[in-house]
Amino acid sequence: MPGSSLAAAIAWRCATRTKSTKALKGKGVPACGAAPSDGIDDADQVLAGDGKAHYLKVTSMSNNGIRKVVIVGGGTAGWMTAAPLALKLGGRCEIVLVESPEIGTVGVGEATLPTIRYFNHALGIDDADFVRKTQATFKLGIEFKDWGHVGNRFFHGFGDFGPPIDNRPAYMYWLRLSRAFKDMPSYEQWSMATAMARNNRFAPPHGELPSITDAYSYAYHFDASLYAAYLRDYAMQRGVARIEGMIDGVEQHPETGFITALKLRDGRRVEGDLFVDCSGFRGLLIEGVFKAGYVDWSVMLPCNSAQAVPCAKAAQLTPYTTSTAKSAGWTWRIPLQHRTGNGHVYCDGFTTDEEAGRVLLDGLDGEALGEPRQLRFTTGRRRKAWIKNCVAIGLSSGFLEPLESTSINIIELAVGWLIQYFPNRDCRPELADEFNRLITERYEFVRDFIVLHYKVTERSDSAFWRYCADMPIPDTLKHQIELFRETGHMAIYDPQGFSTSSYFSILMGLGVVPKQDDPLIDAMQFDQLLGHFASRREIITQTVKAMPEHAQHISQHCRAP
Repeated sequence: MPGSSLAAAIAWRCATRTKSTKALKGKGVPACGAAPSDGIDDADQVLAGDGKAHYLKVTSMSNNGIRKVVIVGGGTAGWMTAAPLALKLGGRCEIVLVESPEIGTVGVGEATLPTIRYFNHALGIDDADFVRKTQATFKLGIEFKDWGHVGNRFFHGFGDFGPPIDNRPAYMYWLRLSRAFKDMPSYEQWSMATAMARNNRFAPPHGELPSITDAYSYAYHFDASLYAAYLRDYAMQRGVARIEGMIDGVEQHPETGFITALKLRDGRRVEGDLFVDCSGFRGLLIEGVFKAGYVDWSVMLPCNSAQAVPCAKAAQLTPYTTSTAKSAGWTWRIPLQHRTGNGHVYCDGFTTDEEAGRVLLDGLDGEALGEPRQLRFTTGRRRKAWIKNCVAIGLSSGFLEPLESTSINIIELAVGWLIQYFPNRDCRPELADEFNRLITERYEFVRDFIVLHYKVTERSDSAFWRYCADMPIPDTLKHQIELFRETGHMAIYDPQGFSTSSYFSILMGLGVVPKQDDPLIDAMQFDQLLGHFASRREIITQTVKAMPEHAQHISQHCRAP
């Protein structure tokens, strides 16, 4: 993947896969090695979410420049905000983070997308050090079980199914062959990431030139609380001040309505010019002060509850997340070096908390390390995430269930956009409008991709799945499904979002097979196609066989103490 700028670090396209083998390759990442050296040399270059380089003119701040940024709330969102701000603004304005040990963090976002690597690299974080200190493992994608119908199993990997052929995606040619030859192997055998996952193997991509063997990416599973602590140390070493205390009130300017200070329970005041709300679901500032309002998506994403519990680590350390559909939701399994993270996301209108807890505990593959922790949520987003001099990041800006591990990625993007559109003290509303447009689009694009998993189903074994099959969905998603079903083509509204390969993996995995082939793919003869696919498949098979097992790679390069 391209790694030449911090902007590229959190470009969404890098998150999920590449559009072709060629697009995937750029700078290779050594085995748990140091971050690329070409991404953070320019102190003025900043993280951004649009794939372009942006520069922050802070070397000579005007009299109207931000003098103090106050971040409300720690946890993953708070410290993921503080760390890049410390890197980019350190010494130019004061950065303070206020948190209280009396308020817990959600801490279940342990699975990520590949952009987390580029976010870390942008901060100059060493891969091996990060993996060791967060008990991390590697993630090649997500295995889905019982989605679509009971007994179904498919994989959404971080990679494609081969480079385009005559400007058509490789999967179209696989579809043509599968119609002609009933014994044609599954399309998944042409996915490098899937083949690695199925064989429990892992090694990072390497080499400088595009190749079949490097046509994949990877992310991490990690302990979210350890990652927050890791970034806390990073940020504080670069000048971020941490204040421990409970916020008891908020002061506002009588004319502008801007927040001017936080009042702590012990009487202290924390003044600031820009306030970042990372307070979680409650949205202490964005909702508590500015009444931003909330767009509720429960009609098409009905799950509203979750229970989470860790268990003893399994004998086999798998390089992927597992999502298993249940009668009223789904469970996750996330392997870490020291334990396995587990959870059950469900709708309490179709089951009870007691039954959901039983389903969760019965599915563990190790001894439970405590009692399940109960969580409640409403899927949706704030109507505005930036109002006046307050910007909401993380759960305070919205929530989408972690089915495709998008929560941390949305934090990455929001932080990047905040830096890209960093304001003066007047916090021009045009900057807020652009930030709000971008974050709204991101939430809606991700929402549709998650809704797809529920809507396209043959399951009728429970009231929950019958509801999902009949529920209304956005017209945009309806068009995507029908276009693929009828023609094999894909409508991608967000070029930096989930790609054609990702949609293909989910649609085919759920049983949506195009009714006809693209009329322009008939030019290549069957023998040519068969030779092409056979050669690629053999290279993938042999390359995967030569790789170490996932646990062996970690043991050799980045095992936690």
